[in-house]
Amino acid sequence: MKAFELMPDHARVWIYQADRFFNSEEQELIAKLTTNFIQQWSSHGAAMDASFSLLFRRVLVIAANEDDAQASGCGIDKSVHFVKDLGIKMGVDFFQRTVVLYQRNDEWLEAPMHQFWAMRKALVIDDKTPVLDTTVRNLIQLRSEIVKPFISSWHAEMWGR
Repeated sequence: MKAFELMPDHARVWIYQADRFFNSEEQELIAKLTTNFIQQWSSHGAAMDASFSLLFRRVLVIAANEDDAQASGCGIDKSVHFVKDLGIKMGVDFFQRTVVLYQRNDEWLEAPMHQFWAMRKALVIDDKTPVLDTTVRNLIQLRSEIVKPFISSWHAEMWGR
């Protein structure tokens, strides 16, 4: 398996935000299980050139360089099933989409969507507040845009800036 840092900028990414932060032992288990999956991951019989990273003790990112083998429907299904099974083993939900991660004083915090919007309305969340943007689709975007100020995020577009 190639190191995540060595994956090309155009590699496709899938982002799975867990519903809680992981401790160091859990991070090691996630790394072990995800490494095992990546090493055997294939799509239509072709091995995937892939890697992963666990960001901010909470966000699993799987990256695939599709130059030699495309992540087809069955290949993507395998990865989704893996992440669902991982969630069951870890007691977490990687598919819950109603929590926003944001940063304050170099600490990652979370808020349910409705609470996040209330905090925005109360100006607790301002234009400069760093937020996690899980809509990135490739590594170049991940490397430069996974964390961005609220004003530049999809959250601001929903809010109407």
